[in-house]
Amino acid sequence: MNVAVIGLGFMGAVHLKALANIATANVVAVVDESPERLTGDLSAIQGNLGRPGESMDFSRFRKYSSLDEALNDREIEAVDICLPTHLHGPAAIQALQAGKHALVEKPMALNGAVADRMLAEAEKARRTLMVAQVLRFMPQYEALDDVVRSGAIGRVHSAFFRRRTATPTWAPWEFDSSKNGGGVFDLLVHDVDFCLRLFGAPEAISSVGTEAMAAGVDMVVGELHYPDIGNVTITGGWHHVGDYPFSMEYTVIGEKASVEFNSDGRPPTLYPSGGRARPLPQGAHDGYQAEIEYFVECCRSGARPVRCPPEESAKAVKLARLMVDSRVHKGEKVACNL
Repeated sequence: MNVAVIGLGFMGAVHLKALANIATANVVAVVDESPERLTGDLSAIQGNLGRPGESMDFSRFRKYSSLDEALNDREIEAVDICLPTHLHGPAAIQALQAGKHALVEKPMALNGAVADRMLAEAEKARRTLMVAQVLRFMPQYEALDDVVRSGAIGRVHSAFFRRRTATPTWAPWEFDSSKNGGGVFDLLVHDVDFCLRLFGAPEAISSVGTEAMAAGVDMVVGELHYPDIGNVTITGGWHHVGDYPFSMEYTVIGEKASVEFNSDGRPPTLYPSGGRARPLPQGAHDGYQAEIEYFVECCRSGARPVRCPPEESAKAVKLARLMVDSRVHKGEKVACNL
């Protein structure tokens, strides 16, 4: 399948590296407004995963400075959209209307209305739309998904997800919450989406925290309220500008066992009640490659992306927005009518 990568920032570079290892995907074009980036010089790119920018060989790619140019290229069958957050929805809608399949970096959009329009356009165009909610394809989180769904830990009593990093500074729009959604949409939408995967939609949501974008702080403690789970907590966000490291973790407690993971050195581990701890089996694959490979296969076969359905990605956007709204109202409990 012929693919164009739209946006050559940090995630664009990550996706290009993954695409290079996918036999069923053929990158034919790259799109960016920066002439320097279109040369393949991505050395100035920064990111939160400890991967420095570098130079790439773009000699075999067609190079476009606008999305319009790429969408007029009839050889392009699918686009991989890695643009700034506020452009995800408009770019995906335009691509779908042009008859292209669309993979969109998370978050799907910054509000539910745009996300719903993306779903409608995909249905109308009969093209595959998928959001790159990569946790669903990361081995550490697939291990949790498997053990919860298998019933090995019994009924879930409590779940805790945390994700945090320094405030990103690689582009001016990062400090504009109307364009990036802040730490909730940049980071915690991952965990919101994964809770939808594990537990479905909650009955209500509440959150507290601090938004001080001028100081580079955007933190939240969110509670997803389910009738049969004691607590589902999602917390984290942006911790000032500087060298604060990225990290992620989870703890899920069931009636038979607990599961814990921390990116700082604790692999997914099962702690049975009254038994000995044991590491959970997990794959060795790269999550980014796995998600893009899955998207390409869905495009080629015409199958719906059931492992990462865009309808659930839209719900994640709506839940993240409710989380932000509840924080504004100092923890007010908000019903989740999704």
